[in-house]
Amino acid sequence: MATRLRKKQKDDFGSPYLGHEGQWSWIFHRITGVAVILFLFAHVVDTAVIGWGPEAYDRVTEAYKNPAVHVLELGLVLAVLFHSVNGMKITLIDFFPSLAGHIKVVGRTTALVFAVSAVAVTLIMGKQIIDLL
Repeated sequence: MATRLRKKQKDDFGSPYLGHEGQWSWIFHRITGVAVILFLFAHVVDTAVIGWGPEAYDRVTEAYKNPAVHVLELGLVLAVLFHSVNGMKITLIDFFPSLAGHIKVVGRTTALVFAVSAVAVTLIMGKQIIDLL
């Protein structure tokens, strides 16, 4: 027997994001996209400093020797990795609409590919970060 969903009352409050895989994927895709764009803006600015001479550029690039910056670089690589893997999922679903019927499997496979790749990247970059300490 079908059950009737309770209508939301005027006093019901809550997030529209209930934690489904697709919703979290959508949110993280947007967040990582913004993070990558912000990095690209910062990268253009710090590269443009060369216009003020080699001494100014050397002062800016000196900041990249800080281990905290390497942790941020790891975050950037993980953001690019997630954004690209999730973008491939979106592209596959666009080109093969029948995959939409298997969205949970596709989403979980995407998450698994990202997780395995993220562990490998973190181990490689993490070793370099630890070596700086």
